[in-house]
Amino acid sequence: MKRVLVVDDERDIRLLLKETLAMEGYETDLAADGAEAVRLLENGPDLILLDICLPDMDGYQVCRDIRSRTDAPIVFLSARVEEADRIMGLKVGGDDYIMKPFSMDELLARIEAHFRREERAAGRELREGILQVDFAGRRILVEGRDAGLTRTEYDIAELLFTHKGNVFDRERIYERVRGYEREADAAIVTEHIRRIRRKLENTQGQEYIETVWGVGYRWIG
Repeated sequence: MKRVLVVDDERDIRLLLKETLAMEGYETDLAADGAEAVRLLENGPDLILLDICLPDMDGYQVCRDIRSRTDAPIVFLSARVEEADRIMGLKVGGDDYIMKPFSMDELLARIEAHFRREERAAGRELREGILQVDFAGRRILVEGRDAGLTRTEYDIAELLFTHKGNVFDRERIYERVRGYEREADAAIVTEHIRRIRRKLENTQGQEYIETVWGVGYRWIG
């Protein structure tokens, strides 16, 4: 059973998350501040939900401390809406950022996506119909045939696949696969998506990437 560490100074949020996660089959530890969060790392959490505003230290500092002790995914929960806050969260070792208020369905989907990516680290493969994703080999096979994705094409496909159902705009896709230091180019992402779609074509006519007009793309499987 997967264990989730919830770090938030609001008691009602901690209890709500504990109840929701328990219904999904997760074990949960609760921490009200950074010091308690670090102490509870001894229980070996598989994923950490971390608020930025804590009473004893800010979440960024807690994240740095946690990251030096564990490789478990860290998902920030915060009411801060500035892009700079989200970027800082990723730079200090966070893996994801969800803005409050958030829906429980989205949170659970993000958690599941992170656990799927952890399977990649174990060198495992995942199948979806006639599609096979080989995380260790960084390749996708269609009906047993290597689709021949380039490095960037694979990075984009993996990002969408491991966040199934979530919509990514072109700028966010570019930043996630090429880095924040590079200027986002929406036209380049559009072309990569076109090539990925062509390479993943199969005899059953299955489509994997959906265009959400005016927003971006998502993996539908």
